[in-house]
Order: sequence, then structure tokens, then C-alpha cells
Amino acid sequence: MEVELYDQDKPVTVQNFIRYVQTGAYTNMFAHRLVPGFVIQGGGFAITNRGTTNWQVAAISTFPPITNEFGVGRPFSNVYGTIAMAKLGGNTNSATSQWFFNFANNSFLDAPDSNNFFVVFGHIVKGTNVLNIFNHFQYYNGTQSSNIVAHQIYASPFDDLPLLFPSLVDSNFVFVDVTLLQVAVKSVAGGKEISWNSAAGLTNVVEFTTNFPPAWTTLVRTNGNGARSAVVDGAASTRRFYRVRVEY
Repeated sequence: MEVELYDQDKPVTVQNFIRYVQTGAYTNMFAHRLVPGFVIQGGGFAITNRGTTNWQVAAISTFPPITNEFGVGRPFSNVYGTIAMAKLGGNTNSATSQWFFNFANNSFLDAPDSNNFFVVFGHIVKGTNVLNIFNHFQYYNGTQSSNIVAHQIYASPFDDLPLLFPSLVDSNFVFVDVTLLQVAVKSVAGGKEISWNSAAGLTNVVEFTTNFPPAWTTLVRTNGNGARSAVVDGAASTRRFYRVRVEY
């Protein structure tokens, strides 16, 4: 799934999320809560010694809570396909590392009270089909063979744990690998240089538009290798806006 983050409207929230990604806190992180028709939540727990017989669940070490930015910048509602910060009930300014994707139009999470004001800081721009797969997981009744929610089988906070198959081994967790494209544009001799963190093994497409609403034109298509990549647009004599897409 590709997600656009609202760094101009929710700067503290986005910077906090990126900080966890950059420090590796989300490495081997898994979704620990799934409520079909509502949300899928992650950012709280990871697996250590993944792929071995000594695997264990470990809580992600958190930075201090951030200020609630619900009323900062443009307001964004908790509607389908958005990503928002999780927090403690009754404490508006308590978000740390946990976040969730909205599976429905959960606008009641916008309510102005200490139990709500959940800050939306981005939305899915590609990959809602993946989101819909999670939305169709079923509560386990003892007969399903895959894509289940272990509802009230394990203790909180794993009482709605999603599993690919009904067996508690690390390979059945829903892992969430978060990477940053970090697209940057700067003036260089001969034009504009567009650089980004390429997605390994996938086609990375650099596009530009000269106006909005955008009509995107391909500048280059390249195979990503996971390293920092860069191309120069030598025809950027007029104002252009750039983006990088990854074809999955």
C-alpha cells in the first residue's frame, strides 16, 4: 500500500511517525488488532528472532507522547482509507507509536472529547485492495482455515489479533514493513534532480505535471534496488511538480 502523509498540515504527527520508521522501531512489526468493518492497528509490537524457534513478541519502545494536532492545519476526518494515530482513552495528548487504518467512515472518532479527536495524518493513494483483504478477515469460530481474527482467544491487547492461519507461530502474523520514498527535488547543472529511496525489485516511475488538476507524464521508469536513486530532468525550464510511483 502507498500512503501519502500530511506533513504540512500535521507536522508533529508525521515527524513522529517518520522518526519511528527511521530508527528501525517498526522492523518486524505486526498488526496486533483487527476489527473488520472498523480498523486495523499496528505500531505497538514487533517480533524478535523472527523465523527461529526462539521468536518472541516485544513491545516497541516509545518516544514521549506527542501533542494532538486534530485542530492543526486542515481538518481530516477518520474516513475509509485514512491512517490515524491511536491513543489512550481519556487522554487527548497521549499518542506515541501506534496507528490505525480506517476500514469505514468512522467520523465518530472526530468527536470533540478526550476519548476521540483521533488525528488523521495521511491516506492510502494506492493499494485499497490490500486494505479490503484485511477488512474481510473473519472472527475465528474453530473452522476457518485462513485469514482469521483470534477474537477473545488471547488476552488484551491481542484479543483481536489477526492471523493468516489459525496457529500461533510468527509466520502467521500480519507483518507491516514500512519504508519511506523520501522524494527530494533540487537544482543541479543541467536541470532538476529528483532523488528517492527506491523500492527494491519493483518498477519505480518518476512523473511530472505542469499544472493542477495534474496530468502526469512519465519522466523515467527504472527497476528499484533498495538504494537511493536519482534522475535529472534536463527539460525542466518551466515549473514542474514531481512524484514517484511504485508499481506493485
